[in-house]
Amino acid sequence: MSRPPTFTPPPCARARVLRTERGDFAVLDAAPRTAAHSTALLLPGYTGSKEDFIALLEPLADAGFRVLTVDGRGQYETEGPDEQEAYAQVELARDVLAQAAALDDAPLAGGIHLLGHSLGGQIARAAVLLDSAPFRSLTLMSSGPAEISLDQQKKAGLLGDALRRWSMADVWLAMRAMDPPEDADTGDGEDLRRRWMRHNPAQLITTGAQLSAEPDRVAELAALSLPVHVISGERDDVWPVPLFDGMARRLSAHRTVIEGAEHSPNTARPLETAAALVSFWKSL
Repeated sequence: MSRPPTFTPPPCARARVLRTERGDFAVLDAAPRTAAHSTALLLPGYTGSKEDFIALLEPLADAGFRVLTVDGRGQYETEGPDEQEAYAQVELARDVLAQAAALDDAPLAGGIHLLGHSLGGQIARAAVLLDSAPFRSLTLMSSGPAEISLDQQKKAGLLGDALRRWSMADVWLAMRAMDPPEDADTGDGEDLRRRWMRHNPAQLITTGAQLSAEPDRVAELAALSLPVHVISGERDDVWPVPLFDGMARRLSAHRTVIEGAEHSPNTARPLETAAALVSFWKSL
């Protein structure tokens, strides 16, 4: 679970609703002080939310980018149905394309830089494989080429079983007993608890299973003429770091390793992560 340093957006950002042809999505929308030269759309990972990118918003906006971070359907402040089939990967990917279409003020020449963290990266990959035309680039942040590690598959399976049997509140208590919150800035875990309680369990069950069975689609992605950036921490317990290295080679992608970070460089080393993103996006 990513732990953002705060749930309060910086002055450059506002919380709002992005209305699309596939429904409404809660977003944080950060604007630069001058006209944006391109737009970035950021998708959070499993159990996460738009707030996972909150520490990136100011440095990215200061560099001239408009940035939107989004809660997908069933995540935190975006409502979602209780049927698991609503969270099939193709449905989540179509949501991303609808979000991109709703950004009608995105500069046409610059396009949209799409970024997905972990689960969000695999959803982003599925979206560009459906239609890459709206996007100028794809960044896969701590998001591997196929299924998660065996240890993580076991954890996702246990969580799915618990969510089928217990309430969200009971599952939260069990998780906190195993992994106590460490971030005082997030209200000693109260912000994290509130986020957890607003996730739809059907979304968590379905996407957890997706992570455990995701096929390798790197060859399909490599066939697109879309610039790709593979970024990760120097350690990762969800996908081994050598898998990121190999995926980047197969994609002829730009590769960045954020020193001192693990699975969530966006929260562990936000300034370094933002600098790497800005360098890649401006190189295009």
